[in-house]
Amino acid sequence: MRKFTLLTGAILVLAAFVLGRLSAQDADTGPEPSCTVCPADYVPASEIADYERVAMETGLTDLQIRSIDVGRTNVQVALVHRGPLEEPRPQSVASHDLVTEVYYVLSGGGTNLTGGDLIDSQRRPLDNRAVQFLNGPGRNSAGVRDGATYELEAGDVLVIPAGTGHQFTRIEDHITYLMVRVDPDKVVPLLDAEGSQAYLAEHGQ
Repeated sequence: MRKFTLLTGAILVLAAFVLGRLSAQDADTGPEPSCTVCPADYVPASEIADYERVAMETGLTDLQIRSIDVGRTNVQVALVHRGPLEEPRPQSVASHDLVTEVYYVLSGGGTNLTGGDLIDSQRRPLDNRAVQFLNGPGRNSAGVRDGATYELEAGDVLVIPAGTGHQFTRIEDHITYLMVRVDPDKVVPLLDAEGSQAYLAEHGQ
């Protein structure tokens, strides 16, 4: 009986050792990074402030700062500034077929309506600025059925999945937010730091 116990113990120790080695091998041969030796990118606060000044001076609401290839997806960073809004404009519910948007509110605030059941949805034309340079193909709609309303203020985050309608229905004074776009189909043109600086130089920054 003692020999059997010692033999069993030895087998268990050997099995644990082999399994441990196999697990280590699995860890070493796991998935490769989806973006191999890709450089990080850095957007200083001063550059974001420059884009806010451009927004104020030009009246452009949405300004792309970066559009970076990170392997299986592209990621965009934008600065959005909106002035006062007493009521939504007609056909102003936006939705983007392929791009998810994440808002981080820097200052101000506003009421945002979101939802997937769109009313009187119309496809945006291909020459639309947002389609070409910001968030790819999408739609404008007259409204949202059974939507959810969010009161956004500084420090809040709102995640809007691709295909979900969204609309500011009221802005008391202004809202300025940083937007991160997730673009897995890579429909938005790339924009690096050099391209960003060229854009700012063109606009006198």
